[in-house]
Amino acid sequence: MTVRKRFIAGAVCPRCQTQDSLAMWRESGVDVVACARCGHYMREADKTVRESVRENERIIGFFQPD
Repeated sequence: MTVRKRFIAGAVCPRCQTQDSLAMWRESGVDVVACARCGHYMREADKTVRESVRENERIIGFFQPD
C-alpha cells in the first residue's frame, strides 16, 4: 500500500526553520508530519483516539530489559 504524502505550503520546520519542507500523511489513524530536509517528525492521534485515552493511562515509554 502506497502512502500519499502532501507538502504543507508555507509551513516552517520547528527544528531547522526551513519553509515548505514539511510533508504530512496518515498512518493507522495518526497524522504524521515530517521535514524532508532534516528528518524531524511529529505525530498526533485523531481527536476520537485522544479522548478515548484517560489521563492516568497515557504511555510515556516502553521498558526493554537488556
